[in-house]
Amino acid sequence: MLKIIEGLVDRPQKVTIYGAEGVGKTSLAARFPNPLFIDTEGGTSHLDVRRVDKPRNWEELLMIVDEVAATPGICKTLVIDTADWAEMQCIKDICDKYKVNGLESFGYGKGYTYVGEEFARLLTALDRVIAAGMNVVVTAHAKMRKFEQPDEQGSYDRWEMKLSRQVAPLLKEWCDLLLFCNYKTFVVQSDNAMEKAKVQGGKRVMYTTHHPCWDAKNRHGLPNELPLDYKAIASIFTPAAKAPAEQPAEPAAELPIPDAPAELKPIEQLRALMAESGVTDEQVQRVAIEKGKRAAGDPIDNYPDSFITGWLIRYWNRVLQLINAGQKAAE
Repeated sequence: MLKIIEGLVDRPQKVTIYGAEGVGKTSLAARFPNPLFIDTEGGTSHLDVRRVDKPRNWEELLMIVDEVAATPGICKTLVIDTADWAEMQCIKDICDKYKVNGLESFGYGKGYTYVGEEFARLLTALDRVIAAGMNVVVTAHAKMRKFEQPDEQGSYDRWEMKLSRQVAPLLKEWCDLLLFCNYKTFVVQSDNAMEKAKVQGGKRVMYTTHHPCWDAKNRHGLPNELPLDYKAIASIFTPAAKAPAEQPAEPAAELPIPDAPAELKPIEQLRALMAESGVTDEQVQRVAIEKGKRAAGDPIDNYPDSFITGWLIRYWNRVLQLINAGQKAAE
């Protein structure tokens, strides 16, 4: 039977903040309720905020987001600063997986299709954070691009997120609140016709609705332009919903990293751990496939070093628990 819900639904907010370099995107995100930063670029070093260690690769970023989602109360707002770095690590992971030097090696457009599909995994993980009762803020840099309307003559400059044309639309569609931050300037014409016009101002503002020169949106009836201050949008952030009582059986807390000889190659370190634990290739492959980390039929020896060190070795105790759980289920 259908369960019909009427009225407003109180849930955490998905926010994307992008803008010119140095305008104050990170400082704005730091004002959100009880933020926890995944600081990928060191932009919070001058701010008194809570942060986790910088993810070393794409898989580790996804792992951190999953752990936040599985740890209710760890924060009220998860901030990824920035999406630019996340996309670069996503591209590196894809190139390592397929053993190519760059996305162009896949042929026209195919590599960027892979990037869009892979980046969608991050947005899905962030949706789990929302479901657990926490707001999510993603920051991104902006760049200016020459834009031409198909039905108009001439072109003009337009601000866009500094992301690929596959990832930027995904991020814009995903969020509830898309804020474009910039410096507002004014052109002042001199009384002397021989003098050039001067630019004055420099007030920092954020735009909340679409404009031919930038993308922005909101679902809260905000004015088109607001001062770059959290107080201007604070009213839309209601207390986060309570997390579900039941959580996945898979442990969420990060487990200690087992000792492995540092002088060995990553695959050799992994082999040493497998031998010590009595684990076979097939068992490790099954965990990697079930968690959506690797494709079926991909031998362990072909796994990228970044995946071996950033996921298998770093979370080896967790991998062993999944292997043991699989054996008990089979029995």
